[in-house]
Amino acid sequence: MKRILSILLSAALLAAALAGCGGTTRQEKDKIRVCEVTHSVFYAPQYAAIHLGFFEEEGIEIELSNGQGADKVMAAVLSDNIEIGFAGPEASIYVYNEGKEDHTQVFAQLTRRDGSFLMAREPDPDFSWEKLRGKQVLSGRKGGVPYMALEYVIRQNGMDPQKDLVMDDSVQFSLMTGAFTGGNGDYATCFEPTASMVEAEGKGYIVASVGEAAGEIPYTAYFAKKSYIEKNSGLIQRFTRAVYKGQQWVADHTAAEVAQAIAPSFPDTGEELLTTVLQRYKDIGAWNTDPVMTEEAFDRLQMVMQQAGELAKPAPYDRVVNNTFAQKAKG
Repeated sequence: MKRILSILLSAALLAAALAGCGGTTRQEKDKIRVCEVTHSVFYAPQYAAIHLGFFEEEGIEIELSNGQGADKVMAAVLSDNIEIGFAGPEASIYVYNEGKEDHTQVFAQLTRRDGSFLMAREPDPDFSWEKLRGKQVLSGRKGGVPYMALEYVIRQNGMDPQKDLVMDDSVQFSLMTGAFTGGNGDYATCFEPTASMVEAEGKGYIVASVGEAAGEIPYTAYFAKKSYIEKNSGLIQRFTRAVYKGQQWVADHTAAEVAQAIAPSFPDTGEELLTTVLQRYKDIGAWNTDPVMTEEAFDRLQMVMQQAGELAKPAPYDRVVNNTFAQKAKG
């Protein structure tokens, strides 16, 4: 009897030990290095997913860095310095058209409009795009979606962006706001919360939303090398599911509630200002409510790129965009 009890006790202890080991394994998280094109309230669903624990629920720990430009983000992905890039889909189109065998694929879209605002030196409640004629605009990197979206808006308003005004692309993206407040240019495009902070300081004034004027364009999305996606399909699925949870949560909550959720990502910005910024983005429908990139939206982006002279031939939708994970995340 004692021998049986001893065996049972040993078995119980072994089971407990194994359960403990299993619990440890479940608690371990997959660390993913993500490089975002810039740090902006424009990406609120991403920060909501981080701070509300949606990535954690999926067993993922995000190591987030700022690439300060889509070209730099793509370079980091291709060199394997990071696993997932977060920037404009145009970067993946360029890489595919270069003929790279292990090109990147977009697997989740976050934003569907340009997130930049046009800043002027004085308040202008009666602003019209025609007022850019003959002016100098600090417009970001030529070939980037912010630059091309602005060109598109200018064309839609009857002007030639290369002849009727000066689009100054000489200033690095991360330095544009400082250049503008320092006296360069008549206008500048700025993301939030920078635009509202500049306005609060009286150093510039928001006169228009580029995204509202340009309409729906797939603007910012997550991408990774094709080989990485194939080898880590389960991880990509969990990542996409966390992004979708963030998108749904932001869509279902007020600007004030979203501001409170993402505040840790913007410690130098008060919640009142964050709320104002977030309401601006809600008003223009800046965010996707799911991570799917439609073929129609993809084709429109390529049309904008072709009009800008940045795309010699369109890339095939089904090679650059992999909606498998986004569709599955939606259930």
